[in-house]
Amino acid sequence: PYQETPDQDAAIAAVKADMQSTRPMDRLVCGDVGFGKTEVAVRAAFKAALAGKQVMMLAPTTILVQQHFRTFKERLGRFAVRVESLSRFSTTAERRRTLRDFAAGEVDVLIGTHALLGAEVRPKDLGLVIVDEEQRFGVKHKERLKEFKASVDLLTLTATPIPRTMQMGLATLRDISIIETPPSGRRSILTHVGPYEEALLARAIEKEVRRGGQVFFVHNRIDTIDEVAERLQALVPGAQFVTAHGRMPERALEDVMRRFLDREADALVTTTIVESGLDVATANTLIVDRADGMGLAQLYQLRGRIGRSTEQAYAYLFAPLGATPESQKRLEALMDFTELGSGFAIAMRDLEIRGAGNLLGSEQSGQIAAVGFEMYLRLLEEAVALAKGQPVREEQPPPVIVELALDAYLPVDYVRDEIERVDLYRRSSGVHTLAELDDLAEELLERFGELPEPALNLLGLSRIKLLAREVGATAVNYRSSTLSITGVTATLAAPALIRKATGGIVAGREGRVTVNGSASGPVELAEETLRALARA
Repeated sequence: PYQETPDQDAAIAAVKADMQSTRPMDRLVCGDVGFGKTEVAVRAAFKAALAGKQVMMLAPTTILVQQHFRTFKERLGRFAVRVESLSRFSTTAERRRTLRDFAAGEVDVLIGTHALLGAEVRPKDLGLVIVDEEQRFGVKHKERLKEFKASVDLLTLTATPIPRTMQMGLATLRDISIIETPPSGRRSILTHVGPYEEALLARAIEKEVRRGGQVFFVHNRIDTIDEVAERLQALVPGAQFVTAHGRMPERALEDVMRRFLDREADALVTTTIVESGLDVATANTLIVDRADGMGLAQLYQLRGRIGRSTEQAYAYLFAPLGATPESQKRLEALMDFTELGSGFAIAMRDLEIRGAGNLLGSEQSGQIAAVGFEMYLRLLEEAVALAKGQPVREEQPPPVIVELALDAYLPVDYVRDEIERVDLYRRSSGVHTLAELDDLAEELLERFGELPEPALNLLGLSRIKLLAREVGATAVNYRSSTLSITGVTATLAAPALIRKATGGIVAGREGRVTVNGSASGPVELAEETLRALARA
């Protein structure tokens, strides 16, 4: 029998209480990959169906829709609960029939992508909407979801790690259940990082197949994936390989996934379309080709596809010896954090590797890409203040984009507590004056000792933003030994003052000042130039 974890029990109890309440439920269930969020959703759907209500479950990808469909059908089908799905795998006839039966109240649970939010989907008596990985849906879809909140129960699942400091803020806006304990019997995933070794690769596949398991081989280039599959088949002739990627015809992709799930194939050679959603308990070896080309969160999600049973799981991340320093740090992070439930620690390390200087730049992804990290935190604070009926602080000037291509973070061995590091990042990005920044630097020195170079750079970036704001600059960039400050107009006196302060060659045109040939480092050069501009 399935044994719930204490956190799952608490989440299920909270969901049931919400569904029995007089007000519509709006609950977020947050848990790391493989920690059992889907089980909470299954229980909620069953409760709604028993009460005669219909359920819609939205997932961001077709593969995830198929995975949920199989799980829900297997769990609820025996209780005469009719579960159907809508995806690009559905034929026109199947789609038409499913929509007709859902409108007639003959389908209890309908699972699909954002297509379920279309006008053609008309439930007879909708009682519960479940959303998996809400952050992966677009703005229009989220606006449509908001319309449900007033009349039906809404349950949202996410594997995105939420720090406790943010939990407290979000808790005033919606109810949250955190699942932090892994299912019993789960083991940490043994992770190998190194250059591509054909002999090691063959041994890894043969070992997994020999013990009756299955393998994910991730190769993220569609144009060469078939060649790779052929090479692997020749390397391990005793194993059965199948290939899957997003450009395959719907029926072909569905057939490949079904064959792999039904254990008709030993190894799935695939792109990152399996990053979220594919739950195969017998797949306990992951091999990633050219892992250096992937993001840390993406690699963590991929690793989460294995180790979902009591079997020992193995991850092999192959990367060339000449990988960039940033890529190397990402791979080292996966070596450091192999414990179950490392999602938040991984997110923190990802932030440190990117460097806080890039948090406001165009390199970010997700919601933060649209507004910048500093702005994102401020919007969250303002939303919480409004919900509490507290005054919102006055409008601040837009953030300055600073890109100096240097390590700017608080090292783990300097500030060991993750929550403490999050708070210090927030404070460093939110200072309003140079005096506040000096106070923060002094506090760091007193509490944690001499500041290492990345920490000094972090404070330096905050100082540059403040100085840039004083002179009206919108961006500060440093590339190829040249500093560029955008959004300022140099006065007649400025070039001489900058030259004197930096010893560099100064040029100014069309709202931009550039300095090169200086012996100063990026942070020092930017500070010297901005102070000279302020004096001019």
